Amino acid sequence: MAENRLNSPVKAVVIGGSAGSLDVLLKLLPALQPIVSFTAIIVLHRKNSGESTLEDLLAGKTTIPVREVEDKDSLRPGIIYVAPADYHLLIEKNLTFSLDDSEKVNYSRPSLDVTFESAADVFGDSLVGILLSGANSDGTYGLMSIKKAGGITIAQTPATAQSAFMPQQAIVNVPIDFILDIPELISFINSLNK
Repeated sequence: MAENRLNSPVKAVVIGGSAGSLDVLLKLLPALQPIVSFTAIIVLHRKNSGESTLEDLLAGKTTIPVREVEDKDSLRPGIIYVAPADYHLLIEKNLTFSLDDSEKVNYSRPSLDVTFESAADVFGDSLVGILLSGANSDGTYGLMSIKKAGGITIAQTPATAQSAFMPQQAIVNVPIDFILDIPELISFINSLNK
């Protein structure tokens, strides 16, 4: 499915979501094979609780290493990175992360658009952007940036989303490559290991 659409091997998969997306991840992660050739980055809208409970929750669902990003961390294949609460997550050209506490974008920090756009600038056509369930339009412009850079754009099937607005906005406004439910997302991501 993925092979005929990719111009180059995938180096990063960025997954973003809001309301309802945690449930998707808790179903997705246990079914993922170890990732070998790419980095996975998860950005979720969440409150700043001062605890890293999201990292712990996700790590308990997979054998793939899960780490909450710290400023200036290097991106390495085979790891799932999680954006910390209350910071925008950016990727630098030298393949390190930057955390930014500037104003909210789409009422959110971290903003999916900020990370998607940053990743598109760095990874170009070797990037996959996945937008899950959510109740606002964050992520739509970011997916457009990924598409313009030659990457693959994916939206969760709105009918399967707890909050369909976010993926539906992307589908209406961006040429989406794949509209996938959870089993199809699992198959897609597992197909990227090379």
